[in-house]
Amino acid sequence: MKTATVRELKNELKYRSQSELLELCLSLSKFKKENKELLTYLLFEVSDEDAFIEGVKHEMSNDFEQINTKSYFYIKKSVRKILRNTKKYIRYSKKKETEVELLLYFCEELINMKPSIKYNVSLQNIYDRQKLIIKKVVSTLHEDLQYDYSLELENLED
Repeated sequence: MKTATVRELKNELKYRSQSELLELCLSLSKFKKENKELLTYLLFEVSDEDAFIEGVKHEMSNDFEQINTKSYFYIKKSVRKILRNTKKYIRYSKKKETEVELLLYFCEELINMKPSIKYNVSLQNIYDRQKLIIKKVVSTLHEDLQYDYSLELENLED
């Protein structure tokens, strides 16, 4: 089966009735958890971005607390999973400020984790890569936000 392009889908959706669109959305939400999560964000959480960010931060904190710290192997697997989920939430939001806030929080949690990530090259590389991404995104923001986030990033590096 050949997948239609976004443009083709958009043109086809223009000709559908409201009830047909409702059915299409509901059937789409039945197939993948991510589709359902995205619809939940778009319908309920897009109006209050701060609450969304706090909810994601709370989920990240819980995930960091649950990490099996007996071996760096398990720590790396868990950290990658947390980062993957964080990136998924960032994709839902599409806002640069949200991306910076969530990645800063991820880096804070990673730095404060016991045992320290400084003794593992892979974890240190994950941390360094996220800091580079934060710097890149911050450079595209408004000057005031750039200053605020730059201060937070400097605090992270201390």
